[in-house]
Amino acid sequence: MNTEIIENFPANHKAGFVSIVGKPNVGKSTLMNQLVGERLSIITSKAQTTRHRIMGILNGTHNGQEFQLVYSDTPGIIKPQYKLHESMMSFVRGSIEDADVVLFVTDIFEQHDENDVIDRLQKSEVPILLLINKIDQATHDQVTEKIAYWEAHFKAQEIIPISALNGFNIDTVFDAIFNRLPVHPPYFPKDELTDKPERFFASEIIREKIFLNYKKEVPYSSEVIITSFKEKPDIIVVQAEILVERATQRAILLGEGGKMIKKTGIMAREELERFFGKKVFLEQFVKVEPDWRQKERMLKRLGYDE
Repeated sequence: MNTEIIENFPANHKAGFVSIVGKPNVGKSTLMNQLVGERLSIITSKAQTTRHRIMGILNGTHNGQEFQLVYSDTPGIIKPQYKLHESMMSFVRGSIEDADVVLFVTDIFEQHDENDVIDRLQKSEVPILLLINKIDQATHDQVTEKIAYWEAHFKAQEIIPISALNGFNIDTVFDAIFNRLPVHPPYFPKDELTDKPERFFASEIIREKIFLNYKKEVPYSSEVIITSFKEKPDIIVVQAEILVERATQRAILLGEGGKMIKKTGIMAREELERFFGKKVFLEQFVKVEPDWRQKERMLKRLGYDE
């Protein structure tokens, strides 16, 4: 990762990288958005929604000490079945290697099958905070039992029960991170919120609506490329190309008479307007690209080459 150290800040300024890792669907993206205070990561009820490493940058002052936190939301750790999955797992490995603090997110319903996550983390020498998410859906006894399990089975510096959805114990998580941050100048300019460009968030918002509107294999076989992003004084004009692997998936995406793609486009446009704070004109095209998840050339074009 290329980062530039920003000069001329107080000698006691704190800065560091905080990586959020765990199995799919445990609430990593919801937690990331809570910690940063902005909606940077897309969220759906389907596993494997996050495919990239998404950085959210938080600047501020805590107890009179300036800081910069660089959070990384990462894909859920899985056993790769496609080259796409291999690239997704490379984002996870990179985020753990770069981290000053790791947030290992599990949830109250996990069936203790996180061995592949644990194996990666046991090789890391950075401080690890274990967060048990979704406790708003559990009883006090269930939470106590889950904490006891993790105390016996995983060596973490702290175990913190949280509800990322409701913001419960997020301040406790922040304090635990801050106390472990090294004294260091900021890595990014103080007015930056993320390392990703506007096009990336436009594609992610459209992809989120595909996950919300379609079932089975279609969301997982789809990818969105922003082919044009033109910002004018009163409107942003966006052209998006949606890739699928088979003609049958293209037919499902379009829907009868184009109704489904129109519905998805309306939802995406409304979300884009909220995100960018400006009117958006969105044009979508659906293209069949057979086996794109296995093609290194396509994966590189799509940004899966960290």
